[in-house]
Amino acid sequence: QVQLVESGGDSVQTGGSLKLSCQGSSNTFSTACMGWFRQAPGKEREGVASIGRLGRSQYVDSVKGRFFISRDNAKKTLTLQMNSLRPEDTAMYYCAARDSGLYCNAPDLSPEYYNYWGQGTQVTVSS
Repeated sequence: QVQLVESGGDSVQTGGSLKLSCQGSSNTFSTACMGWFRQAPGKEREGVASIGRLGRSQYVDSVKGRFFISRDNAKKTLTLQMNSLRPEDTAMYYCAARDSGLYCNAPDLSPEYYNYWGQGTQVTVSS
C-alpha cells in the first residue's frame, strides 16, 4: 500500500512560482512511476507531468518550459516546481503513483495508468 500526501499549494499572482511536494511511503516507491495531475471545476482530470523511476519525464504541452518534475527515491518524495504561473493553472493538484509490482520506466499522463492517489492540494493563480 502506497500513501501519498501533497503539500505546497497556495494562492499566487500571475507570474509567480510554487513548489508542490508529495511525500510517499512503501519500500517500492523507487520502482514506481509518479505523476502530477490537476482538475479544475467542471473539467476532466488532466495529466500535468510524469516521471519514471529513473527520471524519464513527460509534460503536457501547456506547461513545458515552466513546470519541472523531479523525484528523490531515497527520500520517497516527488516535487513539481511551477514557474511563470498563469490563471489557467488554477486547479486542485494531485500526486499519483503507479505501483503494480513491476519496474516502471515510461512516464504516462493518463490518469487511468495510476493506482494510488493523494488527496490533492489547491493552487490558485490570480490575475
